[in-house]
Amino acid sequence: MSWFKRAKPPAPSDDFFVPELCQSEALLGLVLLAELMVLVLVLAEPMQPGFNWVRLALTSLFVQWIVLLSAGMLCQLRPLLARLSASLAGVLCCLLVVGLTLACTAVADIYQLGGPLQRAGEVNLYLRHALISLIMSGLLLRYFYLQSQWRRQEQAELRARIESLQARIRPHFLFNSLNSIASLVPVDAQKAEQAVLDLSDLFRASLARPGTLVPWRDELLLAQRYLSIEQYRLGERLQMDWQIDEVPDDLPIPQLTLQPLLENALIYGIQPRIEGGLVCVEAHYRDGEFFLRVSNPYDETAQAQPSRGTNQGLHNIDARLAALFGPHASLSVERRNGRHYTCLRYPCARQKQEPRAI
Repeated sequence: MSWFKRAKPPAPSDDFFVPELCQSEALLGLVLLAELMVLVLVLAEPMQPGFNWVRLALTSLFVQWIVLLSAGMLCQLRPLLARLSASLAGVLCCLLVVGLTLACTAVADIYQLGGPLQRAGEVNLYLRHALISLIMSGLLLRYFYLQSQWRRQEQAELRARIESLQARIRPHFLFNSLNSIASLVPVDAQKAEQAVLDLSDLFRASLARPGTLVPWRDELLLAQRYLSIEQYRLGERLQMDWQIDEVPDDLPIPQLTLQPLLENALIYGIQPRIEGGLVCVEAHYRDGEFFLRVSNPYDETAQAQPSRGTNQGLHNIDARLAALFGPHASLSVERRNGRHYTCLRYPCARQKQEPRAI
């Protein structure tokens, strides 16, 4: 079984299978692994009546030299190695570790750090150290490579899952928008025609960005275009209150998140009420967490008019948030003081967290 798959086009440094060994977590793992290897080497030697602590300390110091030097060199050379194929990069990494091992062995031999060495066993010592370093570095690199492949597969599956959810919400969004336009046709054909043109622009905008996350300004523009269609049908019954000044324009948000929340607010909060009502959108970004809340009037005695929508909007948003941001993301619904609140929150940075789909 070959170690690495066939050569691939040069990958960016972040996609390289060798991790950033200069990071504290990776470095600590290497040090602990090296110390375990030292214990194995010492215990593999014939047992003496008294444990040789000096031998353990010298062997540990010798191995840690090699580990730290190798980690430092690989960390510095990582951008260059990332441009090569995985197989060639793996071979060069092994040769680098073996070379550093032989250099450290030579230094220890010259200064007799491990005690005087018999010349007859000098070649065997160098060969033994070279083989040990080659085997250990090869096993560790193989582990890094398999871990990298597993991580890529996991990301591909996550991307496929999100794209599937995204593909399902677009027809849902188009279906409900067409229902709104259909209800407008017998009332005002001219407005219905204009709403169709607005829907065309709106749907084109939603297809223009196939990425998982889009900037907040784009998501807001998409939602406002949707509201312009509903405004033709609802007129003055629909009132909006926007409290979103604290949200940066470049904040990443899953595409088609705000629009389904507004759609639910209109269908179940504004449409059943003769007098209409106020839909409030509140959003802010603080301490690395984005918060969004959409509220609408709620009357337990009133029944919402039947809708032919799929009612999958909230479930879709919840699934996408969980897939993108994990357990720290949440979507909650509550009713109090005559209003219905839909709240979502998730941790995010100002930069995009997911690459755009191609």
